[in-house]
Formats: sequence, structure tokens, C-alpha cells
Amino acid sequence: MPIIRVEMFKGRTREQKRELARELTEAFVRACGGKPEAVTVVLSDVDKQDWAVAGALMADKYPD
Repeated sequence: MPIIRVEMFKGRTREQKRELARELTEAFVRACGGKPEAVTVVLSDVDKQDWAVAGALMADKYPD
């Protein structure tokens, strides 16, 4: 069973997440075969203060 994991900043709507899960599932099946029922998508929301790139917190780089 393939698992697709997505980590992203908080703030997406339920509809955006629903569309992302649908499109990721369809793309996986199109590219790799299999059945949509076998594809699991895990979406994780992360606070900007809990994400850093090159030693800098994203909350500092992209304040709200």
C-alpha cells in the first residue's frame, strides 16, 4: 500500500486538502498503476515556528 506524506504550513482549507488528496491519488495511479483504494495520503499541518530552512525559522522569514 503506497503512502504519500505531505507536510505543509497550516492554513489550507478542508476543500484544498480534499482536492490535493484527490489529485495526488490520481497522479500516483496514473504514473504507477494500482487502485485508488490502495493509496493513502497523510497531510500534516506544521506551524511556521516549527519549520526551519538553512537555520532560519520560517515564522521569522514569512511572518503573518
